Amino acid sequence: MKYVEQLLGQNERIVFFARQSWVVLLRQIVLDAFLALVAIGIILVAQSLVPPPLGGLFVLLLLVPVGHFGFAFIDWVNREYIVTNRRVIQIEGTINKNVIDSSLEKVNDVRMTQSVLGRLLDYGDVEILTASEQGSNLFQRISSPIRFKTAMLNEKEKLGFDEIPNPTAPPAAPTTDIPTLIASLSAMRKEGILTEEEFQKKKAELLARM
Repeated sequence: MKYVEQLLGQNERIVFFARQSWVVLLRQIVLDAFLALVAIGIILVAQSLVPPPLGGLFVLLLLVPVGHFGFAFIDWVNREYIVTNRRVIQIEGTINKNVIDSSLEKVNDVRMTQSVLGRLLDYGDVEILTASEQGSNLFQRISSPIRFKTAMLNEKEKLGFDEIPNPTAPPAAPTTDIPTLIASLSAMRKEGILTEEEFQKKKAELLARM
């Protein structure tokens, strides 16, 4: 079972999943490639100056850039940004996990920033402003930021739509009381309190509720 699946509550489902853009690895690739070239240079010089048994040990220098990039890649893979139908989850860490939740019902605003290069390569920054104690949560250089923001706003709009009644809507009259209400309206018409037009209009509204 994936780690994120263990975090989901009952009836909670993943709507959108994102990671940081692969662009964040470019600087690491360039740096480690440079270190690898330096290591190769040192190895070639060392093998010409040091006897073979000891000179061969300098090959181990290549493990430094390779291991450095390996750790960076693993960290990138384990940095996840997830939108569910209830919240936004940020997960970081390979062994020790750091999880930050932002409840959709507490999200006040969402800001997205994309540079020209970000628009071309489909990455950007998304900042979530919430009513919670943490205030805001910034996701830097995530992939597909527009889709991420849209998915989050769509789920926020759906949240509780079918569960929370409209407080301004008048309570519907029970079907069994409608004939009694029509009789009362008829009496008010006979007494001149309602006109014929008003009576017919109210009567039609009551009958439509049945």
